[in-house]
Amino acid sequence: MKTLYYVADPMCSWCWGFQPVLEKVKEAVPKELSPVYIMGGLARDTDDLMPDAMQAHIQRAWREVAVITGASFNWDFWEKCTPRRCTYPSCRAFYAAQNQGAGTAMYEAIQRAYYREARNPSDVEVLVALAGEIGLDTQRFAQDLASPEIEQQMQDGFNIRRSMNANQFPSLVIRNNASVTFITRGYNDAETVLAYLQAALK
Repeated sequence: MKTLYYVADPMCSWCWGFQPVLEKVKEAVPKELSPVYIMGGLARDTDDLMPDAMQAHIQRAWREVAVITGASFNWDFWEKCTPRRCTYPSCRAFYAAQNQGAGTAMYEAIQRAYYREARNPSDVEVLVALAGEIGLDTQRFAQDLASPEIEQQMQDGFNIRRSMNANQFPSLVIRNNASVTFITRGYNDAETVLAYLQAALK
């Protein structure tokens, strides 16, 4: 049975730029091939302030993503927030929200908060607030977010990603039993992605 995996990280700027392409992919595939989201896990947990060199590196990436994809960014983030190189909380938030049937909604809410609203999804209180904004039970969400079960779901996702060698975000991968076919490994434009997808589905 074929499964289409979308391997991404909510705090990956290239994944933010890829969102319009992903929406076109969703429209192009049959319902049974709707993308299954796997969180990539760009950066482990830390309370350390992001070093200046890393902040500069990420800001350069935002500029490049904006130029190539047309995505917009709220640069107030770098003034209003305390940046940490830490995306695991937002990855766990996807799975915690998925327990309430809203993983994709949480993924997209995290992206909007980070890139448009200058809020920091590395902070648990931001994630809990987002859960409330998308209509989730925030008490249950907060408990799940800190639970060993959600940690295990995230690690299981990492293992699926590793088993497919999907180490660039975003990636779209079709797995058919032991066979793995990449539709895109890293960012690509809609025309290219849809052409590869159509070829893979023939």
